[in-house]
Amino acid sequence: MEQNKAASRLGEEKISRLLLSLALPTVLAQLVTLLYNVVDRIYIGHIKEIGAAALTGVGLCAPVIIFISAFSMLACSGGAPRASIFMGKKDYAKAEKILGNCFSLVIIFAVLITIFVSVFASPLLRLFGASDVTLVYALDYARIYILGSIFIMIVMGMNPFITAQGFSTFSMLTTLIGAVTNIILDPVFIFVFNMGVKGAAFATVISQAVSCIWVVSFLRGKKTILKLKLSEMKPSFEIVGPCLALGIAPFVMMSTESILSVSFTSSLAKYGGDLAVGAMTLCTSINSLLLMPLTGLTQGGQPIISYNYGAGNKERVKKAFFLVFGICIGVSTLYWLAIRLFPGFFIGIFSSDEALKEKAVWALKIFTSVVFVSGFQLSCQQTFVALGQAKISLLMACLRKLILLIPLIFILPLFFADKTFAVFLAEPVSDFVAAAVTTLVFFAKLNKILNKEIIK
Repeated sequence: MEQNKAASRLGEEKISRLLLSLALPTVLAQLVTLLYNVVDRIYIGHIKEIGAAALTGVGLCAPVIIFISAFSMLACSGGAPRASIFMGKKDYAKAEKILGNCFSLVIIFAVLITIFVSVFASPLLRLFGASDVTLVYALDYARIYILGSIFIMIVMGMNPFITAQGFSTFSMLTTLIGAVTNIILDPVFIFVFNMGVKGAAFATVISQAVSCIWVVSFLRGKKTILKLKLSEMKPSFEIVGPCLALGIAPFVMMSTESILSVSFTSSLAKYGGDLAVGAMTLCTSINSLLLMPLTGLTQGGQPIISYNYGAGNKERVKKAFFLVFGICIGVSTLYWLAIRLFPGFFIGIFSSDEALKEKAVWALKIFTSVVFVSGFQLSCQQTFVALGQAKISLLMACLRKLILLIPLIFILPLFFADKTFAVFLAEPVSDFVAAAVTTLVFFAKLNKILNKEIIK
């Protein structure tokens, strides 16, 4: 009865009330997840004497962390909306097969990534721009973090399946439990046990292990609509193929963040040294203060859009999208205004080093100069995924980073005397163009997508 009630809400409850109930927990969950990404940097950045170098070293691990997240998304970000679509069609058996197959993919990817990064950690970090000073801190963090990748990937991969069923509060608790554990353990391991960067990595891994136990217990329990069953875990291309096809776009969006991070750090190390690399670490950390909540909002809207698309209810799909669209634009605009007015405040959260703070404030103003367009980009991009539009979502994912941003990082310095300025400028230029194109394409395609036969 409880399961049927949770599913029927997606198709019947008032859109605004339903979005609030689903998005609020997912936004909170994303904010809590954000703590995983920034709390280590906040503590590390304030370690006496070595804070700035250690912070830069941990920032160089970003491509590894992004790499792990990307493969979680490849395995499951396409599976979760497809599970919602089949729930809308009342085909719960197919939805459970998707859940089981995606879980198997997560395990396979986790094992392969752990082996690869463990073997090649040092040369990879050198490639990412590590100097002799920062390499030691980067290795200390990466080698421990990668050992917990299986827990991290299970949490990131399976949690969307909880949200997809309408249990967004439980999804929020997944990250809340881990984040609270992380916040408690970080100062203990870093300062009390005097483990420094290694302590931050250990705290994160232990916290994610706790979250992992919570996720698997829920999906094996009585409250879930879709149950994680051993019998459904044998990979079948018929099941995983469409999930991977749909997951490619989010995978490209996330994995290219890794390539992007390497491009930024290598270019900035060349033109501006460790100080410029440290400034970029702070810029990306602060930018995540916007992107994570917006991602949570679009994830909260995804079950509504996917379920009603599967049920053939076009009007509810449109109402849900336009509500998400408007909120995303409003939030991103307010964030842009806050950065314009108080850049020093945001930088000061992460570092007390005066030289780094001065450089980072200058860089942040450039980096986030058109960040208000993120609301357009994310809402349209994520709705393509929610509607099962693999090809279009992949193209839009490639546009911003692969086609625009990464080439601009290397091209713009050819035309500016201040090479470091040119590297930071690549971000707002690509953001504006990609957001404009994605929004125009989305509105041109929306009615055509809704009028087509529902995916199988």
